[in-house]
Amino acid sequence: MFALRQYLLLLLTAMLWGGGFVGQKLGMDYVSPFTFTFFRTFIGALFLVPVIMISSRIRIKGESAIRKSSRSDFIKGSLAVGFCLIAAETFQQYGLKYTDVHKASFITAMYVVLVPVLGLFIGQKNRARIWIAVAVSVAGLAFLTLKRCHLSMETGDLLVLVCALLFAVHVQVIDYWVRKVDGVLLSFGQFIVASALGLVLALASGPDSWESIKAAFPAILYCGIVSNGIAYTLQIVGQRGVNPAGASIILSLESAFGALAGVLFLGELITKEALMGCALMFTATMIAVIPGRKRRSAAGGAAEQKKEG
Repeated sequence: MFALRQYLLLLLTAMLWGGGFVGQKLGMDYVSPFTFTFFRTFIGALFLVPVIMISSRIRIKGESAIRKSSRSDFIKGSLAVGFCLIAAETFQQYGLKYTDVHKASFITAMYVVLVPVLGLFIGQKNRARIWIAVAVSVAGLAFLTLKRCHLSMETGDLLVLVCALLFAVHVQVIDYWVRKVDGVLLSFGQFIVASALGLVLALASGPDSWESIKAAFPAILYCGIVSNGIAYTLQIVGQRGVNPAGASIILSLESAFGALAGVLFLGELITKEALMGCALMFTATMIAVIPGRKRRSAAGGAAEQKKEG
């Protein structure tokens, strides 16, 4: 039941992120990438303040719902995860200025492949079904987005490719620190770090006018509360105890949900190829999350042999 709950949390995260593409697309019409990133991370941090206050008062078996951790781990984890987040989102936002949206979404989702690849360098082992799921999910993403793009690697493509690498690092860094720091606290910490860095970058690049910010505020509010405050927290909580490669497969469904959100809220047309892509990505998710057969233990095998004898 614990594993199923974690998978459902990650699936919900992907749904919320998919809807966030609509907010990003609308908000970028009015403000710069740094301004948009600062406000969405800052609002995400504010959203978590009452969540932390309420959670700290909830008692589960006599203990607080917020897991205790050292101040040192909280600071280090927040800095590590927050830096990865602001870096990835910044490269993504700037990449979107120079490349096609659908092409960018495909390249961003390459973190699905990069997570298990990075895992090889830190001693993580992945079962064969994870690699099969990776291949199927990449094929699904190709059906969903690549048909509308050219296979040329331009400046925007390179920026988004760096974004994909940073999101893969983000997943791996979360996997490490969520074992030491409570998920909600880690999410709050990453938003504080990301918003502080985002503010510095926004001021350094030239602040946007209040009129532009007000025009983009509905989109910023959605991305801040839903895509950041809720979704990133669900990601961190949901990743605890889950293989990072398997988690990345489930999170990659955001592209499928993003396509659906585009149809519902932006009036975009969804093609047969896009539907095939959604089906392949769903199949990849099932391959990743459905547990394989467990090998019999030596004791269990001996017991069966004794019974048969």
